[in-house]
Amino acid sequence: MGLYSKYLLPRIIDLSMRNKEITRVRAECIPQARGEVLEVGLGSGLNLPFYSREVSHVFGVEPSAELQQMAQRRAANAPIKVKFLLQSAEEHLPLSDGAIDTVVITWTLCSIPDVAQALREVKRVLKRDGRLLFVEHGRAPDNSVAKWQDRLTPTWKRITGGCHLNRKMDNLITAAGFRISDLKTWYLPGPEPMTFTYLGTAEHHLPAVSA
Repeated sequence: MGLYSKYLLPRIIDLSMRNKEITRVRAECIPQARGEVLEVGLGSGLNLPFYSREVSHVFGVEPSAELQQMAQRRAANAPIKVKFLLQSAEEHLPLSDGAIDTVVITWTLCSIPDVAQALREVKRVLKRDGRLLFVEHGRAPDNSVAKWQDRLTPTWKRITGGCHLNRKMDNLITAAGFRISDLKTWYLPGPEPMTFTYLGTAEHHLPAVSA
């Protein structure tokens, strides 16, 4: 890992994810979490102030030691207890099957190399009646924007730690065996290839019971 990826990029990520609109979306999504929470892609801990007292514990997965250190400083003032897991999202989580009430994933699926494996692990630890809360940027429905996302992604992911602009997030989530119960999509302010946003809730997809 180069000096840019190890030291500079985490600080760029932290700064870029603090803008007013992103903070507003966090404030809409994160307070819905309840009980035992798994946050995949804890980053620098920017979600931590938005958890309510309905959360008993947060397990925060983050592969960057530098971002985790920032999150640990923020956790000192957070209203909830946080256990930090320094690992990738695709690795086996040190949690039992069905141990988690709420999974939170914000602006993370874009940069996970093996999204399918990460979501399989999320599904394993989520209770059958648990919820997945997600906020992601990804593939836009407008062909002109999507074409630019495809053109830009090869270069963009090299300078942003693997971030893909063109992943269709709702399809990835449903392909992993989740049912999306609520979904809102729109463009945040800024360049459209980078700002098409998916905000939603998903649950385990339960097969129909035959009579």
